[in-house]
Amino acid sequence: MLISIDHGNKQIKLTGKRSFTSGLRESDARPPIGDNFMKYRGKYYTLSGKRIPYMRNKTDDNRFYILTLFAIATEIEDTGRYTDDLMRIKLLVRLPPAHYGVQYEQFQNYFISGEIEEFEFHNKMFKIFVDETTVYPQAYAAAVTAFSRISSYPKVAVIDLGGFTVDHLLIKNGDGDFSDCDSLENGVILLYNQIIARVNSDLNLLLDESDIDAILNGDTANYGEDVRLIVNNTAQVFVSDLVGKLRERSIDLRTGKALFVGGGSILLKKQIETSDKILSPIFIESISANAKGYEILHRAANSKE
Repeated sequence: MLISIDHGNKQIKLTGKRSFTSGLRESDARPPIGDNFMKYRGKYYTLSGKRIPYMRNKTDDNRFYILTLFAIATEIEDTGRYTDDLMRIKLLVRLPPAHYGVQYEQFQNYFISGEIEEFEFHNKMFKIFVDETTVYPQAYAAAVTAFSRISSYPKVAVIDLGGFTVDHLLIKNGDGDFSDCDSLENGVILLYNQIIARVNSDLNLLLDESDIDAILNGDTANYGEDVRLIVNNTAQVFVSDLVGKLRERSIDLRTGKALFVGGGSILLKKQIETSDKILSPIFIESISANAKGYEILHRAANSKE
């Protein structure tokens, strides 16, 4: 069974429309209401709307492993493939380009315990065994889902704006140029922190990340104009500064095409489109583009064998 998961610092994304916050609560006691929990090795886990603080190396503890079990069980249920027999899994995952060479082997092995994992989810018992894990560079994986839209251009800058990293690479005449790719620690989590600090300082108000998401998505009913002004202006400056940092790396978004992917790009689409430093942005609207891209790359690799 092939399952593709995009482990973001902000969200876990699957190949369908499903995603959930990269947050987790652990308890010794069964939750009092509902069945939306996982029982694993004597502990109870529920998903949380409060994300895990940024981890450069997600293998430092078992939290992203538990989130992966949630993702696997969710994908199995959503696709109607559940069985109480043993399910063998081939897992497709990703790393930022800048972390790929250093963390590839460790991240690959993180998901392979060599044991049958048994856990309860939604009142069903799951038995899974991860046979193998393949790790792909993010950004490029998302770009292959839009190959028909970009293959005719001589140069496309792919910008994957995520929770903590902004990954960039060039695609020249349809081929990825991996000699010119990297990651900046300049994702939307940095923007959230800037906005929260400024609103608290200027207006003595406490916002959380969901408030900022709502305002950037156009909510005008539940927030004052002064709050909305700070959020939108700070977001515009954030995009401008990001473009400047990319230019320092010899990536000028006023020439060629710029392909924006990732949840941060969707969130900041208005600011990106109105920037006079970006000539003609193209957007991949699906938050699951990277996860879908892993499957495309996997099928392409296996077809050549």
